[in-house]
Amino acid sequence: MGTESLLLGNGTARTPYDPVKRAEETADIVCRGELRKYYRFRPARFYGGIATADCVGCCLRCLFCWSWNQVVRPGHYGQFYFPGEVAGRLMGIARKKKFRQVRISGNEPTLSREHLLKVLELIPKDIVFILETNGILIGNDRTYAEDLAGFENIFVRVSLKGCNEEEFTISTGGEAKGFDLQIRALEHLYRAGVSTHPAVMVSFSTPESIRSLCSRLGAINRAFRNIETEELALYGDVEERLRKAHLTYSTAFTPSCIPPEQV
Repeated sequence: MGTESLLLGNGTARTPYDPVKRAEETADIVCRGELRKYYRFRPARFYGGIATADCVGCCLRCLFCWSWNQVVRPGHYGQFYFPGEVAGRLMGIARKKKFRQVRISGNEPTLSREHLLKVLELIPKDIVFILETNGILIGNDRTYAEDLAGFENIFVRVSLKGCNEEEFTISTGGEAKGFDLQIRALEHLYRAGVSTHPAVMVSFSTPESIRSLCSRLGAINRAFRNIETEELALYGDVEERLRKAHLTYSTAFTPSCIPPEQV
């Protein structure tokens, strides 16, 4: 599949896609064995200060994504890096800024399993690695969670795209099974003994769907009932994309800073 075929139309007549298949198709563009595409390395203020590597390529098309360009045109951004180069850049930023945490962010870090695991092997054990993921591939393969369990310094933040299958499809354009895979990712990680927690985009949700999700997550682990909520940030052309897709939201805020992809 060429890079242009990854482009989303105006959102008015989207045909749901298989997020696992899209992960495979996108990986063909942004992954080459243990190499992975990145477009930036930076210090960030989140988590009290964290060294960040922004990767290229994702298996979802969230209309509220702040790194939309890298998501829909992965062939047009970034360059390939070996795991050692990524770990070295992260640790260089961490040492300079005296951070105790690093992460891969921007798009979806799990697309290249080989690359991600090698990066993890190279991060010192006294540095926390925060894995921010949509969980699709971890939910699709239990052994992915088992591999991550081999690293004691990892924390996995699974970002749920809505509170149920319908909200997932509305906001991402993906097939409803994608939401079930996100839930399964939390279950696989919890069963494997990986430190993990759900974050949920709630700007397209109702109070009832939020309560229902908390109950659903609580059946896996009582601690998961205490979700971290994410709210729509109207960076750049996010609002225009939502308008074209006729997608309304209940809550949002206009950031005082420029989009993270431009920092």
